[in-house]
Amino acid sequence: MSKTIRQAALLLCAFGASIAQAGLFDDEEARRAILDLRERVEASRKEAEQRTNEQAARTGEENAQLRRSLLELQNQIDILRGDVARLVGQNEQLTRDVTELQRQQKDVQSGIDERLRKFEPLKVTVDGHEFLAEQAEKRDYEAALGIFRKGDFGGAQNAFVEFLKRYPTSGYAPSSFFWLGNAQYATRDYKEAIQNFRTLLTQAPEHLRAPEAVLSIANCQVELKDTKAARKTLEDLIKAYPQSEAASAAKQRLPRLK
Repeated sequence: MSKTIRQAALLLCAFGASIAQAGLFDDEEARRAILDLRERVEASRKEAEQRTNEQAARTGEENAQLRRSLLELQNQIDILRGDVARLVGQNEQLTRDVTELQRQQKDVQSGIDERLRKFEPLKVTVDGHEFLAEQAEKRDYEAALGIFRKGDFGGAQNAFVEFLKRYPTSGYAPSSFFWLGNAQYATRDYKEAIQNFRTLLTQAPEHLRAPEAVLSIANCQVELKDTKAARKTLEDLIKAYPQSEAASAAKQRLPRLK
């Protein structure tokens, strides 16, 4: 019950008490008093009703505003969810892109490494001598040696001469001079053969092929009918490389040289 209605009720009670106590008013005055009281009660009721309606209207408006705010907030949440979903999708795509780029980079690097390995020096061992050689250098030496082994001694000479021009400081050089000398011996170019065998001995006196090179020099000298030089060469071979197979062969040949 509102405050106004309570006040009206109190007035009715007070009015009734006044009539019962004194009995001083006549009927006409009583009717006027009742009508007046009714008007005042009705006015209070209407005022209270108006205030209630106004309060209800304000409450309704506040509720409507609250609903609008909640709806707007929900829309914002939905928009944010959409943005988050797009960002997640973009992030996943970026992750895939990065992974693909890393794979491509790895493939490119592997290709570069593979190409570089084709130019990297190789560790090789030839006639007991270990050294580093370029891949092209190794290929060219083996090609020249292959020609010699096929019995194409003229072609082998050309191949080894070209090799020594192209790679004058190669670790293959001593062996190349040895095989070049043998190819020249096979084609009866004894003087050139002797020169190349001696080049081997000058460059690498401890080379595995050195004793054979000395024995080959003696063979060339025999072919050139220089028996004296051949005996001297065989004697030097026995002194320089006494434990070699070439020295054993020299000991067997010396008695036959007169």
